Amino acid sequence: MTPRERVSALVDHPYFQRFIVTVIGINAALLAVQTSASLERHYHDLIAALDTMALAIFVVELALKLYAQRSAFFRDPWNVFDFAIVAIALIPASGPFAVLRALRVLRVLRLVSAVPPLRRVVSAFLRAIPGMVSIIALATLVIFVAGVMGTALFAEASPHYFGDLGRSLFSLFQTMTGESWPDIAEEVMAAQPLAWIFFVVYILVSSFAVLNLFIAVVVNEMEQEVRADIRAEEQQHADELAAAHERISAELAAIREDLAALRNRLSG
Repeated sequence: MTPRERVSALVDHPYFQRFIVTVIGINAALLAVQTSASLERHYHDLIAALDTMALAIFVVELALKLYAQRSAFFRDPWNVFDFAIVAIALIPASGPFAVLRALRVLRVLRLVSAVPPLRRVVSAFLRAIPGMVSIIALATLVIFVAGVMGTALFAEASPHYFGDLGRSLFSLFQTMTGESWPDIAEEVMAAQPLAWIFFVVYILVSSFAVLNLFIAVVVNEMEQEVRADIRAEEQQHADELAAAHERISAELAAIREDLAALRNRLSG
């Protein structure tokens, strides 16, 4: 085994991955501790040392991956994600770059790339974005139509919520999310009792139909991700069975040849 293969086996080993996940968890705890002024004041040196140690471990991990994978390293989006996060952490957080101190919390996001189940969830969510864009367009259209209707119907009854199109759109967005919509409806219904029909229909269309489409799209992508994993496992199992079958066939052929040679030797 070449040195590069040994390094690749090391970084891909489950124990090494668990060690990196543990370091990420410790780093997240350190970031939480640093939000406490008293703890930061009393344990500043220890926190700084542990934070530097965690960053050094991340740098060493990336260096090992770069050595093992070379150009293939940057063809993996998750490797690029980890590289960008660690690179940001290496920039001195002082002077004009002081704002980057707040970006250290991004290191916690490395859990996404380090834990395969989280990676699958994020991958499925990213693949669902094109479908979600269409749903966002549909939701925008529904809010716009309802906003024009609400302005025309309730501008005089409730100028605070429906006085113009902008206020109507914002009020209907609140209604769609379920935030304060009873107060909005109550104020309108005080002047127009039948306004409940408008709000019930709008909530049924926007909240119960359109918003649930977001969940449907994401769940569909996650289902496809699970099916892809199952197919990959089945293919791997089939390949292993085929390799075992070939190995057994080769051994049987060798045994037959040995038996034939032994038979010829005995007969001669």
